[in-house]
Amino acid sequence: MKRTNVLKTYKLFINGQFPRSESGHYFQVKDPETKKILANLARASRKDLRDAVKAARGAFPSWSGKTAYNRGQILYRIAEMLEARRTEFAEAIIASTGAKRSQADDEVSVSIDRMIWYAGWADKFSQVFSSVNPVALPYFNFTMPEAMGVVGIVAADELSLLPLVSQLAPAIVSGNTSLVLASDSFPLPAILFAEVLATSDVPPGVINILTGPRKELLPHLAKHMDVNAVHYVGQNSETRKLLQTEGAANVKRIIASEKPNGDGWFSEKAQSPYLIEAFVEMKTTWHPVGT
Repeated sequence: MKRTNVLKTYKLFINGQFPRSESGHYFQVKDPETKKILANLARASRKDLRDAVKAARGAFPSWSGKTAYNRGQILYRIAEMLEARRTEFAEAIIASTGAKRSQADDEVSVSIDRMIWYAGWADKFSQVFSSVNPVALPYFNFTMPEAMGVVGIVAADELSLLPLVSQLAPAIVSGNTSLVLASDSFPLPAILFAEVLATSDVPPGVINILTGPRKELLPHLAKHMDVNAVHYVGQNSETRKLLQTEGAANVKRIIASEKPNGDGWFSEKAQSPYLIEAFVEMKTTWHPVGT
């Protein structure tokens, strides 16, 4: 007897849980060649975005208060869980993007390696960017990086998984919490990645992932007064103008960059401790010299 094809319906990932979209709406992901329906994904609304920001803000004190070493352990655990499901992710990339098996395998491998790379920087980047400043009085003057708060990440569209990991890891490793708008073109691996997060050590609210048309969600992300920064990779002038204009209301930091040169997201230029620096604020303190 022929069975009915049971499609999976992916929900949003907010505060460590998988809620349905407040709107109740969904959209379909199809094979780019055969047009076969692969899955249903939740279509996030403005209310869902507000809930995700609230979850990220609530998680910030605990996440930023963890030791750098512990945050590194948690990022490494994400990589471990992604490694355990690498075949599933490769198949999702192939089905939803039309990539060849070798390309999909390479993307998953580099995504895992990149998460591990940033995990290793968790307790080291502060040493690179901190300083002891010379002063003309009997004081010590220290400058050190601190997490900004809630970071909105607009996942780039060139690939399905690697850009998301490359943008997410440097934002959260310093203690920021995040809200991710999944790729418009290839959202399936992004929400599948949420299942990895749910089974790792990531505390609820540290990473929140929304799927749905970006044109509907981006203006609300740019305007939200409790979002401290937004990271966008791309050359769309209208998107950049929107972020800069709306983000100015609360002096939101807009980190707008272009796709890495050379091998693109596979390049070593796509990973750098200076990307971590883009998501921190420098705090300077004074301390009297003891006698």
